[in-house]
Amino acid sequence: MTITEILARNARLTPNAIALVEITPSKGLRREITWKEFDERANRVANALIDRGIKKGDVVMHLMMNSHNWLEAYFGILKAGAIAAPLNFRFISRQIKYCIDIAEPKVMILDQDFIDRVTEIRKDLKTIKNYFFVGDKLPQGMEAFEDVLAKASPAVPKIQLTGEDEAGLYFTSGTTGDPKATLLCHRSLEHTAVNENFSHRENRKDCFLLIQPLYHTGGKMHWFGSLMGGGRAVMTTGGERVTAKLIMEAIHKEKVTICMLLVPWLQDIVTALDRGEMKLSDYDISSVRLVHSGAQPIPPVLVKRFLKYFTNVQYEENYGLTESAGPCMHLGLENLHKLGSFGYPRLNLDARVIDEKGNDVPPGAVGEIILRGANIMKCYYKNPEKTAETLRDGWLYTGDLVKQDEEGFISYVDRKKDLIISGGENIYPVDLESVLIGQPKVKDVAIIGVPDERYGEIVAAVVQPKEGVNLTEDEMRAYYEPMLPKYAWPRIILFGDVPRNPTGKIEKPKLRERYIDVKWNPKGK
Repeated sequence: MTITEILARNARLTPNAIALVEITPSKGLRREITWKEFDERANRVANALIDRGIKKGDVVMHLMMNSHNWLEAYFGILKAGAIAAPLNFRFISRQIKYCIDIAEPKVMILDQDFIDRVTEIRKDLKTIKNYFFVGDKLPQGMEAFEDVLAKASPAVPKIQLTGEDEAGLYFTSGTTGDPKATLLCHRSLEHTAVNENFSHRENRKDCFLLIQPLYHTGGKMHWFGSLMGGGRAVMTTGGERVTAKLIMEAIHKEKVTICMLLVPWLQDIVTALDRGEMKLSDYDISSVRLVHSGAQPIPPVLVKRFLKYFTNVQYEENYGLTESAGPCMHLGLENLHKLGSFGYPRLNLDARVIDEKGNDVPPGAVGEIILRGANIMKCYYKNPEKTAETLRDGWLYTGDLVKQDEEGFISYVDRKKDLIISGGENIYPVDLESVLIGQPKVKDVAIIGVPDERYGEIVAAVVQPKEGVNLTEDEMRAYYEPMLPKYAWPRIILFGDVPRNPTGKIEKPKLRERYIDVKWNPKGK
């Protein structure tokens, strides 16, 4: 059953149940849409695309902020048999054109937040024949999204889909270079939906807080478990800044039961409560049964601080990547005693931890995690060389370093490309970050390697203090030196903001570029 069939099933079984609640707190706006309305609007998008010549396997790109229109467009593209290619809303014009040159879409669906960026390059977008525009001021040569839907049929499109049909073209976050176009089939999306629902046991009574960027596999795929169970989702519209207050008010007002919270949001909530900027007694959080997190390593100390406030909720974390259609491994609700691990392979998925020669490593040893299963990507679109490098003998080589314990639980260590080798010692930035984040005055931290003539590389810590506090190098050193081996001590401490992408991942290439000329003066240390 494809995810479009799951949507249609929900519309048939519970047509008048609320599927999506769209909120814009800054403007006091709230809108509901039922499963029947959701499905019919997706059908209209599909039929409009078919009427304009879109055929099975064509690419339709959409560049929109989070909204119910985003999901209607996405499901409509899939119902038409086309490949949906959602773009990162942070991309500038040059990056948008880079993605279009690869994907060669025939239609673009965009909203008013991106009209300036698209207008700048529009004359060079030769493959795009039609533009559907979501917004008030209709640009010349584009069609208004609502007018398009009003003129299209709400009937089910006569397109037969199978699990092997191509469904999504997702551009990776680009944390290791230019984004790569990852091609996913319908079976990948379906598999993720089943796994999410199995792991979190979502049902019609649940309310999922959907605040992650929808263009990213993680945000949308986590919601797929709720889609599978027929529960409703509360989503914030694009442009709304996600704050601790916004999250707490959404939980309180909408009776949210499941939250997927990235590490920065967990930090913001805990910090606001610790400092008295918010009072837990002002919010009714009794509806929440599950909070889960992912997209990056999660410091156990942060989780423990969070659970001191959210005492009656289950906590879970997971691991995934674009190439695995988002989350593919889960800690499991019953395994809080394994905090710090992201779990083990779930339904119809296999994983190995290997050394450089492809041999399985013993428990406790560091190795690369490789994956295979129904969720794995088909290929990197139009990039056979990178595909051959990443997909070998049916296994996806992730580039992530992990450790597996005697019980099979896997813990993240670091990206292979982020490994620091200093004086012949392997140093894993995540290990250091999990220590330094525990300093009470630290809001965020990132560890990078800095070139050094003597040691090859030395460790630099980029430290972002909490607002309104004074934090010194001596305080940092006094905190971490007793907890780390001397070879792993950060020799350079830099105070500044830690940049993260919309999914919460630290943008280390930006930090390396920012501090490219930093040198270590070993005098006295």
